[in-house]
Amino acid sequence: MAKTEKEERLARDRAEIAARVESFRETQQKFEREREQYCDKTLANAVNGSTRPSFWR
Repeated sequence: MAKTEKEERLARDRAEIAARVESFRETQQKFEREREQYCDKTLANAVNGSTRPSFWR
């Protein structure tokens, strides 16, 4: 059974949308990892006191 031109176009459009959604999801996961790393680093510096200027010591 052959697909019509419209069905083929819709299939291509769906595939493109799925690829864009996956790319967006990957980007959001990357940003989340970076935020978590930044938070961990910032908290570690706050606990260790290494972020204080030398004149505070």
